[in-house]
Amino acid sequence: MGSPAGWRAPPAKRARHESGPAAMGDRCDPRRWDTERLCQHLSQCGLGEPDLLRRFRESGVTGSMLLDLPACALEIARVCRPAETLKVLACLNNLHQQLMDEKKVFNDPIHGHIEIHPLLVRIIDTPQFQRLRYIKQLGGTYFVFPGASHNRFEHSIGSWAIFTHVRWKIYSTRSSGFEMEGRLFTVQHENASVKMFEHLIASNNLEEVMEDYHLVLKEDMIFIKEQIGGPIDETASDNSWPYRGRPKEKGFLYEIVANKKNGIDVDKWDYFARDCHHLGIQNNFDYKRLLKLIRVCETENQKVICTRDKEAENLYDMFNTRHLLHRRAYQHKVGNVIEIMQPIHMSVRAGHGKRITEAFQKADKYWKIEGSGGRLYQISTAMEDMEAYTKLTDNIYLEILHSTSPELEEAREILRKIQRRELYKFLGETRPESKDVSKNNELKESFAKSKPKVNPPDVEIKAEDIIVDVINMDYGMKDQNPIDKVRFFCKGRSYKTITINEDQVSRILPKTFSEQVIRVYCRNQDPDVFLAAKQYFVQWCIDNDFTKPQDGDVVAPHLTPMKRSWNKTRNDEHKTPERSCRQKLSFDK
Repeated sequence: MGSPAGWRAPPAKRARHESGPAAMGDRCDPRRWDTERLCQHLSQCGLGEPDLLRRFRESGVTGSMLLDLPACALEIARVCRPAETLKVLACLNNLHQQLMDEKKVFNDPIHGHIEIHPLLVRIIDTPQFQRLRYIKQLGGTYFVFPGASHNRFEHSIGSWAIFTHVRWKIYSTRSSGFEMEGRLFTVQHENASVKMFEHLIASNNLEEVMEDYHLVLKEDMIFIKEQIGGPIDETASDNSWPYRGRPKEKGFLYEIVANKKNGIDVDKWDYFARDCHHLGIQNNFDYKRLLKLIRVCETENQKVICTRDKEAENLYDMFNTRHLLHRRAYQHKVGNVIEIMQPIHMSVRAGHGKRITEAFQKADKYWKIEGSGGRLYQISTAMEDMEAYTKLTDNIYLEILHSTSPELEEAREILRKIQRRELYKFLGETRPESKDVSKNNELKESFAKSKPKVNPPDVEIKAEDIIVDVINMDYGMKDQNPIDKVRFFCKGRSYKTITINEDQVSRILPKTFSEQVIRVYCRNQDPDVFLAAKQYFVQWCIDNDFTKPQDGDVVAPHLTPMKRSWNKTRNDEHKTPERSCRQKLSFDK
């Protein structure tokens, strides 16, 4: 792997001039060798030509770069003459082999065999990272799709695998070299993960290990945190560069792991492939093809990752795949109601602690998790202490289910209902006709007041019987088209970047890129209450100017004619059918 300074001579603050035992250790560990020590090794291999050593010193190659020998070989090929290249590579390959022994290889069902950098191995082998093994990637979706048992650990490793391909592709197309910046990106990119990453490094004493791999903690830790949570500098104006970890000329590095600009990043590419594989859903997006057609270009005095113009439709397929997964799996009506009843996935994920409802809400004040200094935290407050948060995983589901504490009986009963499939009943789905709605208790109150005006049922519906779930689905940028944020290049003209709008791709692409879905569930299992609630739901949609429920004409045929817009027929439904060819043409002459 290359150092964060790239292939140029490292800054003075990165140089290591040690003596005594540390220096003795450096002589035994090629990973710690600076350029001068590598030159000494070349001389010992019979490659002590002064002109060669001079060029080698100017290149700034260090021992840590030998971990990524293919990338290192490209630089050596530039530095050495053809007759020298093979000899230098043969000499350095022995050192590379020593360092390779520290790597690990994972056999992944999606990406095959994945080589893991030694520094990542040290990070992976920590309690904080291993915690990801016990957090399902798709949470409650596993109760609907039995194959969706994969976890966040697998996703992190898979994202790293794709990153290595992006790194190599971008490095091979840039004359100035590419920084191997993504070594530490594998923590999940959510807000609390910044705290978790800091806790992981500090509690496992990895600062010195990171410095051994030529990371500069002050700036590289900022860079890593920005990869996880976005810009740290909140005081930056609109016209200034918001990131502090890397300067503007290296801004393309922020587009690889968690792309805040247009959402095209290795995280999505892995979870598309992995989730579709485990869900049994066809993945129509081919990231491997896209990898071959990207490069770093300069536009408006900034380097950005650009895509070949002919790949615009492939990118629309990518975002359509995202929307498809949300519609069919991530926001499945049964999976969502299970997470409402026991939102394990929401409580153990960073940034969702406030969405603890039903089972966890019942258990919250009785379930204690020990944090740092022996202090006890509740489920809802565990995120305040990373030692306590490390212990909060999906395992809590079974721990509550098999507990014997009387205080947890209500929570246990909800979880038992999930196991017996005694779920809240789905009343229907609708969408706002005009403006979006916000999720609040007023929706339930208005539902309870929406008693049908024609042939009302005898049963009264109470607000506490109803759950209203408001879901916002989009292409990742709310109502904006993310492709508008992508820069493209044309064949043979990679120096000039362009934008491509949807009309230049196809006229049957989507014109809107977000929608709001409103789903309503009934807690009460009584059949009479459920049937009455179905009619309330139709009346509620009429009162609030929502779209007609799909089964509205079946469950409440006496109500749907009340809303004129629901009864507009398509123009072709009342057309006089045209005569067939046999009717039009007479063959009997």
